[in-house]
Amino acid sequence: MTDDTAATTATAATTDTAVDTRPTKIMYVAEATAHGGRDGFVSSLDGQLALQVAMPPALGGDGNGTNPEQLFAAGYSSCFHNALVLVGRRAGFDLTGSTVAAKVGIGPNKQHGYGLAVALSVSLPILDQGIAAKLVDAAHEVCPYSNATRGNIDVTILLG
Repeated sequence: MTDDTAATTATAATTDTAVDTRPTKIMYVAEATAHGGRDGFVSSLDGQLALQVAMPPALGGDGNGTNPEQLFAAGYSSCFHNALVLVGRRAGFDLTGSTVAAKVGIGPNKQHGYGLAVALSVSLPILDQGIAAKLVDAAHEVCPYSNATRGNIDVTILLG
């Protein structure tokens, strides 16, 4: 995915895929159920999530609900931001005012299925670019979403 802003690319998901990033211990399990696929309803077992889902107009739907790409963007951006705050704190930096926005694109792939692409836009307004880039790289190694997508989804991280 591309972004027309003045941001610079800090990281791309072209790291070594031989690294084992599977958890050694499961600390939490989220459970959700879909009813009706992309034109239906999703809910979590604990009742915290209960959403209408709908195909977006770009994919031929009416857009009267959220969609899996929006949910993935919300999950990835919040998870990456948490990883960023964690590595920042460990390195002694205050990341007050920082944000992470995610764009998740979907489209056909070469195997006659569909694939995703992600662009994360990271804002670290109180840090210089060199330090910010190092923290973003470290967060990309820590974040579970980054580890899960590495090697199979193009992830571009824009630092601005």
